[in-house]
Amino acid sequence: MRILRERCRVTVYERGKAFEGYTLIDPFTSNDVWLIDMEGNYVHRWMMPASPRNHGVIVPSGNLLYAMAQRRQEDSPDLPRQWGLSAGLLEVDWDGDLLWKYVDIRQHHSFFRMRNGNTLYCRAVRVPDEIARRVKGGIPGSEDRGMIFADGVSEVTPDGEVVWEWEAYEHLDPEVSEICPLCPRDDWTHLNSCFELPDGNILLSFRNISTVCIVDKSSGSIKWQWGPGEIAHQHDATMLDNGNILLYDNGGHRLNGSRMCYSRVVEVNPSTNKIEWEYKANPPQSFYAGVISGCQRLPNGNTLVCEGTKGRVFEVTMDGEMVWEYTSPFFAPHPIAAGIEYTMHVQVPQLRFTNMLFRAYRYQPDYPGFKGKELDPGKLAWVNRLYGPEAFK
Repeated sequence: MRILRERCRVTVYERGKAFEGYTLIDPFTSNDVWLIDMEGNYVHRWMMPASPRNHGVIVPSGNLLYAMAQRRQEDSPDLPRQWGLSAGLLEVDWDGDLLWKYVDIRQHHSFFRMRNGNTLYCRAVRVPDEIARRVKGGIPGSEDRGMIFADGVSEVTPDGEVVWEWEAYEHLDPEVSEICPLCPRDDWTHLNSCFELPDGNILLSFRNISTVCIVDKSSGSIKWQWGPGEIAHQHDATMLDNGNILLYDNGGHRLNGSRMCYSRVVEVNPSTNKIEWEYKANPPQSFYAGVISGCQRLPNGNTLVCEGTKGRVFEVTMDGEMVWEYTSPFFAPHPIAAGIEYTMHVQVPQLRFTNMLFRAYRYQPDYPGFKGKELDPGKLAWVNRLYGPEAFK
């Protein structure tokens, strides 16, 4: 336990090389969302009504936009059993007071605050039986009560009006976009990120078919897709200023013949489908999270990486040098582990006591959302005595 405790802090900080700012984390294992400084001091805390499903972001106003977990009381005939469905999207102010709430019982995984003030989010959709029968891949007989689910994307206004919707099964080819052969057939696509591009089109990441794609928002057609055979079960696709796409390549069930499980971060050029930059560890298998996780390109060119299953966040340069590293100390039983074991009829001991993080985000000191805000570790003295840098000296 002593070794574990000593790792749960900032263990690398190269001043002058790391991008200065504040890092947002929202542990799966609690209702608290934390902002930490570069030395690992906790400088702000939001106390939310439930744990995340799966993350939060600070919008330019300084408010926290957050998806909240829910507990399923009973099965619904047209909702998937095993997905991380949300109890609602919440927006709270700096003090945690509720400003906005939107509930769609199909919302899951991720969301994105758009330039027009609307919110884009992922939602679960049942695949019509005539299409579901044509979907290839997956473990035979592993449908959910005989059903297959996929994903949609919805755009909702601050007034709660849905103004745009898109459903994957209407645009993907069920005989081409195959489910990974080692994944259940209950979940065809497993959408885990949605991102508005500068031209208004939408970038999506589908985990179970190892595919990222760009949707033409005006027509709904898929104008670009890439991934199978190159990446495996990826997360968190975003477009960079240079037009390339950055994503976290989780690396489980790779189809390239590798027998090693390893993760990497890749930057792909959608004009050429060539990977122009990647980060992976040496040896590769020392950096691996088969699920969740994310990455963020920082203004100085460095990349912030969240190795989600280990609660580890680190920053690397374009040359692959690690210049900042932090591991979350918030270990606890995972709140949905029992439900997963019940519905999947399997044991998942790695979820019973964990410090998992879905994503992490770095915000620069002059971020508009911090204007007029107090980022004072002294206001969280008790937390810093337990988990801050002084606690490990």
